[in-house]
Amino acid sequence: MGTFKIEGGHKLQGSIRPQGAKNEALQILCSVLLTAEEVTIHNIPDIIDVNKLISLLEDLGVKIQKKAKGSYTFKADDVNLDYLQTPQYKEDGKGLRGSIMLVGPLLARFGKGYIPKPGGDKIGRRRLDTHFEGFIKLGAQFRYNQEEHFYGVEASKLKGAYMLLDEASVTGTANILMAAVMAEGITTIYNAACEPYLQQLCTLLNKMGAKISGIGSNLLTVEGVETLHGAIHTMLPDMIEIGSWVGMAAITQSELTIKDVNWNMLGQIPAVFRKLGITMEQKGDDIFIPAHTDGYAVQNYIDGSILTISDAPWPGMTPDLLSILLVTATQARGEVLIHQKMFESRLFFVDKLIDMGAKIILCDPHRATVMGHDFKSSLKATTMVSPDIRAGVSLLIAALSAKGTSTIHNIEQIDRGYEHIDERLRSIGAHIVRL
Repeated sequence: MGTFKIEGGHKLQGSIRPQGAKNEALQILCSVLLTAEEVTIHNIPDIIDVNKLISLLEDLGVKIQKKAKGSYTFKADDVNLDYLQTPQYKEDGKGLRGSIMLVGPLLARFGKGYIPKPGGDKIGRRRLDTHFEGFIKLGAQFRYNQEEHFYGVEASKLKGAYMLLDEASVTGTANILMAAVMAEGITTIYNAACEPYLQQLCTLLNKMGAKISGIGSNLLTVEGVETLHGAIHTMLPDMIEIGSWVGMAAITQSELTIKDVNWNMLGQIPAVFRKLGITMEQKGDDIFIPAHTDGYAVQNYIDGSILTISDAPWPGMTPDLLSILLVTATQARGEVLIHQKMFESRLFFVDKLIDMGAKIILCDPHRATVMGHDFKSSLKATTMVSPDIRAGVSLLIAALSAKGTSTIHNIEQIDRGYEHIDERLRSIGAHIVRL
């Protein structure tokens, strides 16, 4: 188990460039199975979850070549379907939530797809019903081995269908979409997720020869085609990482520039940080955050009631940033209610922030009220364990602002989603050491 030692209280300075989007990468990499031709992908982040998926694809027989940092070619012209029934696949597939999105493309191209119950963050229930209900509507037969927790879908030929998804699941929409692109006839997906990651996937699939309309909306129409071909794709910068750097700059009262953020795809993120009182300036495609030497004040609602920040399907606020917003609020001037609707275990990390001196009331598993210190007192250094990717980074941000030296264990959780984070933070003046 790896460990970070962080000496807090130091100002950061300079610029940092976000990695490629983790959540996009997990979808895009699975899509290479839809064609026997070469697919080239740029800006792939070098993180544990993505590297695990690349290894899974290689074990499946996909030919992979690394062309440069973050740039790979994939050619799935000799896929080994027998691997899907091996003990190794059943073990390797469990360690990665994104492995569920292998099923859609395998089903579309080869008529069968199997997956063990995926792992990932321990942030609450993350059901798979939406995925499999969509496959069944396309004509697939579903089976589940309860003893091995092993899922399977099979179909001789998928046929287009109308479906109203029971939730706007990002991975569910992506999986169903990849299955539908080669189904016979028209597939209509209503209540589809419309996150930038999904828009990027649709754009790539259309480059490969798919016929998808309604991109960016919650109503996708897919006209099935017989085959797809190769394409070239560049991934977006990771908006969750961008939000992490914004919160980090504010709580450490540092001047920071975040480079090439693709402002058009940030949605509500800048507006929500501004509600916490954080100044963000757009300079070209960069975000400039000045040093908040006078602090930052939470904006109440017009009637004076307490600000509530909650997650919602896109274009609402992404749930992956609520942990970072909560930590940032611990030094704000004023109070804010953080309402995490989607996952019931994601706010449990706040006990460590309370140990560090933060004023937080955990109202229930979904809601926490934060009363900011306004920098009148610092958080105190402590020893903690990273429970998941986003909570881990939130604790790291808290440690960077705290007085003294903090220790964070189980940093593999952070490495799952953030590329070489210690090296990149040291480049802007952070005092962080990996043990």
